[in-house]
Amino acid sequence: VQLQAYGGGLVQAGGSLRLSCAASGGTLGNYAVAWFRLAPGKEREFVTCTWGRVSSVYADSVKGRFTISRDNAKNSVYLQMDGLKPEDTAVYYCAARYGNTWSDMPADFSSWGHGTQVTVSS
Repeated sequence: VQLQAYGGGLVQAGGSLRLSCAASGGTLGNYAVAWFRLAPGKEREFVTCTWGRVSSVYADSVKGRFTISRDNAKNSVYLQMDGLKPEDTAVYYCAARYGNTWSDMPADFSSWGHGTQVTVSS
């Protein structure tokens, strides 16, 4: 499956953005899908993962502020980001692994989209 992430941008602290991850060449509903982010000078960080119909898990740093969801009819997964903070600034990547088990390890995901930049100003 091929993934394309989009929806990033520049937003003030406290604002919101919605990222999209659109899939082609496969049925995204058959995959666990995660978002990771990479900030300058830091290692790639797990953000959230959804698997099955509605299961999801979040990193502590985004819990209560970010929401992952999927629309199987559109073969897409979304990341709603509210209450954004400057420390959320990063390039965000969506990734998929076949099956219904979640992971927070990048090496477990075989399909990756190009990143989308999110910048949060203070």
